[in-house]
Amino acid sequence: MSRRFLLVGLTGGIATGKSTVSETLRRLGAVVIDADRLAHEVVEPGQPALAAIVQEFGREALRADGTLDRKRVAAIVFADPERRRKLEAITHPAIRDRFLARLAELEAQGFEGLVFWDAPVMIEAGGHKAMDRLVVVLTDSATQLERAVGRDGDRADVERRIANQMALGEKAKLADHVIDNSGDRAATEARTREVHAALLAEAQRLSGR
Repeated sequence: MSRRFLLVGLTGGIATGKSTVSETLRRLGAVVIDADRLAHEVVEPGQPALAAIVQEFGREALRADGTLDRKRVAAIVFADPERRRKLEAITHPAIRDRFLARLAELEAQGFEGLVFWDAPVMIEAGGHKAMDRLVVVLTDSATQLERAVGRDGDRADVERRIANQMALGEKAKLADHVIDNSGDRAATEARTREVHAALLAEAQRLSGR
């Protein structure tokens, strides 16, 4: 490979604990590119994607201050797969462009090591096929539901969102490494360090170091 880093997909599901894994990976020196953060950036006021969303969904997609009303739009698209596809057709290309630009920056800088693409619906969107390796963070279904409801409050909404994602067990079958976050934080961090070490050794082999 021409670049000197290993590109690793990091995915899971709602409330499986990817943030804990991402924080640990950053502390270990990896670069983590957060798809959710890029998704927020591309719909900021003045961005072409926001204008396209308003054209598709109307002015009610905006808050009074001109920013995207993410909760209102989410309620619309989770209830209507066709509207969801239209939203993704607007946002996904813009997110992908920013992601590729960030990779180009890292390559130009000669970065060596691990770069993680942290994206919750990576497999559903087919993005995992472009990764060198894939890490899936999972937890048992009861823990996932409890954590998500505790965080977001609306059980019906959480159940609908979980149902819209691929089952964690199916994602795990595609993974090169699985991090089970059903236990406590210390156990998750320990497992993350193991996975990081294995991937870093692989990156060094591939780059000839």
